[in-house]
This record gives sequence, C-alpha cells and structure tokens, in this order.
Amino acid sequence: MATKIDILSFVYLYFFCINFSKALPEADESKGDINSWCETTPHPEPCKYFLSQDQKYLNPTNSIDFRRMMVQVALEKALQEQSCTENLENQCHSKRRKLAWLDCNTLFQHTIYQLNQTLEALKINTSNSFDFDAQTWLSAALTNIEICRSGSVELNVTKFIAPLVSNNVSELISNSLAVNGALPTDEKQQESDKNEDYPTWVTRKDRKLLQIKTSWAKRANVIVAKDGSGKFKSIQSAINYAAKVKEGNGRYIIYVKRGVYRENIAIPNTLSKIMLVGQGLRYTIITGSRSVVAGFTTYSSATAGIDGVGFIARGITFRNTAGPQKGQAVALRSSSDLSVYYACSFEGYQDTLFVLAQRQFYKSCYIYGTVDFIFGNAAVVFQNCIIYVRKPLHGQANVVTAQGRGDPYQNTGISIHNSRIMAAPDLKPVQNEFRTYLGRPWQQYSRTVVMNSYLDTLVHPDGWLAWLESDFAWETLYYGEYKNFGPAAATDNRVKWPGYHIITSANEASKFTAAKLISGQAWLYSTGVPFILGL
Repeated sequence: MATKIDILSFVYLYFFCINFSKALPEADESKGDINSWCETTPHPEPCKYFLSQDQKYLNPTNSIDFRRMMVQVALEKALQEQSCTENLENQCHSKRRKLAWLDCNTLFQHTIYQLNQTLEALKINTSNSFDFDAQTWLSAALTNIEICRSGSVELNVTKFIAPLVSNNVSELISNSLAVNGALPTDEKQQESDKNEDYPTWVTRKDRKLLQIKTSWAKRANVIVAKDGSGKFKSIQSAINYAAKVKEGNGRYIIYVKRGVYRENIAIPNTLSKIMLVGQGLRYTIITGSRSVVAGFTTYSSATAGIDGVGFIARGITFRNTAGPQKGQAVALRSSSDLSVYYACSFEGYQDTLFVLAQRQFYKSCYIYGTVDFIFGNAAVVFQNCIIYVRKPLHGQANVVTAQGRGDPYQNTGISIHNSRIMAAPDLKPVQNEFRTYLGRPWQQYSRTVVMNSYLDTLVHPDGWLAWLESDFAWETLYYGEYKNFGPAAATDNRVKWPGYHIITSANEASKFTAAKLISGQAWLYSTGVPFILGL
C-alpha cells in the first residue's frame, strides 16, 4: 500500500467532531456573520480567511446556504492550486519528480471535478436526498489530495510537491464534509428512495446486461482480440476509440476475447459507462508488472486504473506480476463511482486491489494477495467473494485490508459480506509460519466490517493488527465482525481496542450492507448483477 504518512494535518479533534452537529446553527435560525458560522467547523481559521475575502460569503442565511458557500470556496481554492500544479511541470527535472507531478496533476483534476459536480448538484437539489451523493464526492475529493501527498513520500520528492498539498484545500473540503454530514436527514425522502424500484436514469437494457451469458460478440460495440479477429488487438486502443466515438449516456461494451493482454490500461473520468467483458477470468487476462521498487508510485503501479463513472467489468482477470519482493504493486485501481466488478479476479501480492474512492461493488470475485491487499478509501462492498491469502516474504505478516478513512465525516468503509477468507495454495502448506490478520488502520478513522463470512484457520486469534506496533487509531477506528463462521471466527481472543466491535445487533450490521454503505438500492439494479441489499 502507499507509504503511510503523518495524517494529523488531515484530521481534527475527535471530541470536536462528535459535538459538531450540535454546534451547527439550525436552518433559518441563525443569521450571524461568517465568523460565527466558521466557528462551528473543524477548521475555523481558513474558513474565516477565505470566506471573508468576498462579500457574497459574509452572511449565510441558513446551514444549506453555508454548505454551498463552503463547497464554492473549496472549489475556488482548488482551481487556484491547479495553476500551481501546471507551473511545477517546468521543474520536473527528474523521473521521480515527473512521475509525482503526473499523479498529482491527475488527482487534483479529479478533486476539481468532484467539487464542481457537488456544487452543480447543490444548485438544483434542495432536498436532503442529495446529501449521500455529496458526501461521496467530497470524500473522494479529500482522498485524492492525500494520495498525491503519499505518492510524493514514496518517491522522496515531498519538498517538490509541498506547494500543492501544503495549502488549505484539504481543510476547506473537510469543513464541507462536516457541514454536509451534520445536516439533518430526511427520513421520508430516504424511505421513498427505497420504495422506488429504479431511479429515473435506469434503462431496462442496462439492467439486464450482466444476466447475459452468451452472444457478447454480437452485443458489443467493439471487439478486442489478440489473434486479429477483432477491431483492435489491445484493450487500451479500444478504450481510446470509445473516447472518440461514444455519445450520450448509454452503455458502451468492449468485448475482450481470450488471451493474455500485457498492457497497462486507463479509463479516464471523462469516459463514463464503459463495460469490459471477457471470456471468463481464466481466459481473459490483463497483466502488468509495475511496482514501487521499480520506481513507480503505488497509484501509478496499477495494471488497470479506472476513473470513469459507472464502469462494469465481467469475466476478466486483473494481474500484477511484480511479485512479493517488489513491494506495492497494484493490479486494479478504481475510483469509479457506481462501479461493479462481477466474476473477476484480482491477483498480486502487496496492494493488489486499490479501492481508491467512491462507491464500488464486487460480486463473486477472487482476490489474491499478502500485505494490505485490499486497501483504499472507497465505500465498497465485497459480496460472495473468495479472498485468497498468499505466501508473503519471510518475516512478513499477511493483512487482508487497510482502509484509509482519514476524516470522520467521510462515508467510506470496506464491507466483506457472505465471503470466504482462505489460504491460497502456496500458503496452505506453510500457513503456520505466517500470521494473517483481517485488517490494520491505514488512517485515523479506518473502517472495516466482516459479516456472515467464512474465516479459515489461517486468521490469527487477534483478528486485527496494530499499525507498526503502535496504538495508532485504536480509539477512532471502527472494526467489526458480525455472525462470521469457520474455524477462526471465534471472537473471544480478539483485540481489545475501543474501536473494535463484536456486532450483535442486526440494525448495526445493516449499516455496512450494500443498501446503506453504497446506497445500492439506487443504482445496483441498473447493472444486472445479482446482489443482496440487506444482511
């Protein structure tokens, strides 16, 4: 996983956050000046400074108005920093600087996109049903900046990147998250959303796509084949073609025939609703070998990097062959909102699957790895998946998850539901020589839950691992287990951290289902993937 850095500048006092919602003025009740409003935020000083620069920000009339102002000023500041990012390009006098700059430039563009998306939606949405979407996009905007910073640490160019991350954009986004998270929810609106069979943008054609088992060649917009029988021989060529010809908001299907495709692919956030369909995870394989040891960042090591909204993959293996000696080496990196991976395989060692940001769903997938091999700060549900732990390097411990929630108002977390955690064939004969844990805290508010899942003998009785032998995040993380089974499911000897929970309430466990963690009732129907909304 990306080098873990000092995150204290990205979080705020825990007791203050707990009491923040009590401090926020009621809508239409407080009409004080901007200073009094900013005092209710976790970062009042940058709030006061930047909002006081413009007369239009001086007198919010209610909390909804204040939320809009906070997002607006965060966007304005991010746009200013973008020019700083562009200016740094001329100072990229080394490969490491250039690589860090490329990552950060992309990530800042994503942050600007997500802030703008939030602001535009705020202008046309007046109900609280929008709050969950806003929290998702703001969470991603903040995570992008953290990934930029961590990449510069990996490449030892922190001073070079410092002008980009040593600013107040993170604090302003944090304030926006807190304001949005503290707004009251509209239970009636939420209930009406649940009773709605499908959102207005769902098409029947899209809903049935993943139920199809044959005839993909006839249904596809374009075919990729190593043997030359398709329009393209490489997957990235087909993606680039889609970017040129795709029109509207419909699904664009790329059918990838069997073969081993040795390439690193990327789907940008400007290209939405792409579907990659393989001939099966045993037969259609995308593979690369980038790694941190080889000079890449964790972010840029990905064999596949997916950013476009509404991505779907079916029947494909994403693989990184760098091996355990090469450190962080990502097979798939996804920040695609409302994305689905069905009957796919993800193969690597350290940092196999980077669930970077936004809402993601994995169904009937296989995930292989060793250290922190499911990591990131998305809101993600793994359902009916098999998680295979591989043999690590001598002296290493295996850790299945490392969730990266760095702000208490981010609506992110990892949920492993109805799945199996088992030893891979290479670990099975020697599993007693290595310790395996369910997770460890990458960031201060790390959140992971394992529910209704089979835990084989390899899982250590402690269940969860401390971060670098410290008590980091023990009180602020949320780790939970609910109705797991198998030889390692007993919780009697689990860690005694304040943030660890043996969940006994179905109501509590339901917070981490597809329905609630990723708001699945609003979009999963459109994919055609079989899923369970509740427990």
